[in-house]
Amino acid sequence: MRARPDLSLEAAITSGPVCGVDEAGRGPWAGPVSAGAVILDPACVPDGLNDSKKLTERARNLLEPQIKASALAWGVGFATVEEIDALNILQATGLAMRRAVEALAIKPAHALVDGNYRFVLPCPVTPVVGGDGKSLSIAAASILAKVARDRLMVEMDGLHPGYGFAGHKGYHAASHVAALARLGPSAIHRRSWAPIKALLIG
Repeated sequence: MRARPDLSLEAAITSGPVCGVDEAGRGPWAGPVSAGAVILDPACVPDGLNDSKKLTERARNLLEPQIKASALAWGVGFATVEEIDALNILQATGLAMRRAVEALAIKPAHALVDGNYRFVLPCPVTPVVGGDGKSLSIAAASILAKVARDRLMVEMDGLHPGYGFAGHKGYHAASHVAALARLGPSAIHRRSWAPIKALLIG
């Protein structure tokens, strides 16, 4: 197992530009799911690029503009809370990924996607389990997806005060549970999620 991601998976695909794709926000109780897509320039990869989960928030925020400045192409896509509730989280994740890939300035010939599910994207797909720790392109996509979603949830904290979205970003946390008990669900809570559904029914 590689200690850090590299470009060997990208190099093995010779059909044309390869993008890495990853998501952020599949698990939270509130907010959209986001996805990033990145075609890296092998000659200009930012130092310290790694799986977003292994980086501090400060490191992610520093790397995001470097990725955008140095990549051959990058894109970010979202699927809304309404789309998550209507489609289910898996299909909404695929929708966010398609939007991210479609936002690329260069059409990719192939996509390396983190995980074991073969999402339907505008190009052939290779799922890579643990991909954000193996592929630099997927790692870059994971950073863009995470930073974009976190930034949006900070904005949502101002629009829906009292829930603490700027801190927990919509994930399960004691402060989030307490806020829900006090305020009830907000407009950006996922109503198809069991804990939220229980509050609405109760």
